[in-house]
Amino acid sequence: MAGFRITGMASGLPPNIVEQLMEAERIPVKQMEVGRAKQEDKLKLVQDLETKVNDITKNLGELTSTSGFVDKKFLSGDPNIVDGQVDPGSAIPGDYAIEVVQLAQKPAAMSNGFPDKDQTQIGVGYIKFETPEGTKEVYINGSNSTLDGVMKQINAANVGLKAQVVEDRKDQENPFKLLVSGLSTGNDSQVTFPKIYLLDGDQDMYFEESRKAQNAKVKVDGFEIELPDNKSTDLVPGVTLDFKSAAPGREIRLSVKENLEVISGKIKSFVDSYNAALEFIQKQNKLQAGNGKNPALGPLGGDGMLRSIENSLRRVILNPQMGVESPIRRVGELGIEFNRNGTLNFSQDKFNKVLQANPKAVAAFLRGDGFNTGFVSTVKREIGNLVNGQFGTISNRKRGLEDRIKQVNNRIETKERQLERKEDSLRRKFADLEQKMSALNAQQAKFAAMSQPQG
Repeated sequence: MAGFRITGMASGLPPNIVEQLMEAERIPVKQMEVGRAKQEDKLKLVQDLETKVNDITKNLGELTSTSGFVDKKFLSGDPNIVDGQVDPGSAIPGDYAIEVVQLAQKPAAMSNGFPDKDQTQIGVGYIKFETPEGTKEVYINGSNSTLDGVMKQINAANVGLKAQVVEDRKDQENPFKLLVSGLSTGNDSQVTFPKIYLLDGDQDMYFEESRKAQNAKVKVDGFEIELPDNKSTDLVPGVTLDFKSAAPGREIRLSVKENLEVISGKIKSFVDSYNAALEFIQKQNKLQAGNGKNPALGPLGGDGMLRSIENSLRRVILNPQMGVESPIRRVGELGIEFNRNGTLNFSQDKFNKVLQANPKAVAAFLRGDGFNTGFVSTVKREIGNLVNGQFGTISNRKRGLEDRIKQVNNRIETKERQLERKEDSLRRKFADLEQKMSALNAQQAKFAAMSQPQG
């Protein structure tokens, strides 16, 4: 009897026969996974497009923010003397003239000098100050009556004064002095520094020099006025002026102007985001080379959603704005027009000329009534329709793709369960076959031994 060939298994079959069979059975699953990957790629592209479309209104919103469409800038003939911060919403363009005759100052007094700040004891007693809130008294105790100690006790007394130790090298032997000053500028913040009442110290302390609080004095278009501090929010409408140094007899020219660079920058930002969405659509509809195959459109090429979005984006640029209280009717009059490539060009020179000539007309065209009319409202309405979660073109496309992916996932899950059961069945069958073949091989060996001649 011819013997059975044994090649790793009693049956003579490959050891991984089940894996090979199951690999063939999983071909439909792999095909479904390839299809799912294509749908997932499309979904990601739709999500990217949704982001780009939403960015259009995000950038456009800057044109109608709380500060308003119009932006302004403040210019000073000498920022080292007068500088300022402008509020674009309330500033009024114009030219102004300011002369800083005198800066406002705090009341202050400087003590005599000491050889050190933390060794020499000044004594026990008190210091009285006459302030706008009345007489203030600071008690100085003997355990901490150095210059540093007196400084800390004045600062801790909460009497509306600030103390610090300064080093004045004009006096090489006694360079350390106590400087005490009020917290506010202006005539109404006057402080009187009387004599100091301290006993049993190593050295007497007294205020060697002092200065009074004073108002700032400025001339506005030739008229002198006084201010309690070195800032003003009233002299130039919408501008907070900061007086840096006095320059009597020198008139500083100030101006508030339209900040054309900022305004045109906001328009350019809108155009850039608009073009990003249009260029995305164009790329999908353009033939693209792919992995040695014939050129083909992008994954979303020819999709009706792209046509709908492109038509909406073009419509808001080309259509006139009705119902706005402005002689401007089309955004093309502001230097925003389609080019041969199908995207937008923005002429900053043209926009700036129109803005300088009639800023109210530009603002009215863009704003409208803020709800139904105006370029900004029109764009927001069109974009809102595209991304609306209930009926928007993009949202509908996303739901369609998500449903397809979900269906494929369900089919793959069902097929995987079937394959698991089939694999278990095959393993049982081949295990049973192996047992039977092993038994037959054992019997063959037994018969072969019995047929051998006896010695």
